[in-house]
Amino acid sequence: MQTTTENPPGLDAPALERDEEQRRRVMNRLKRVEGQVRGLQHMIEEGRSCREVLTLLAGIRSALNASGDLILGHYVEACLTEGEHHEETLHELVQAVKLARG
Repeated sequence: MQTTTENPPGLDAPALERDEEQRRRVMNRLKRVEGQVRGLQHMIEEGRSCREVLTLLAGIRSALNASGDLILGHYVEACLTEGEHHEETLHELVQAVKLARG
């Protein structure tokens, strides 16, 4: 893993390595998602309506996307501020966006 500032951060660079506030925000979001997934499991076990299940499922997807957006935003900022190898940085940035969008 590259953690020095001499090279642009690769896709394998640690997520949110220098920003504790961002790391805390992402972890809080993921803990909320974890609770929502448990709730979804209970709803299915209880035989709740398809509409209720699908509504919660949409919320879970949205929360995961928001978490991914935070991590991607951090990565983009790191690429733009630390990247000196523009062509390599652009390629890695495109790869990161593709990963974030599934």
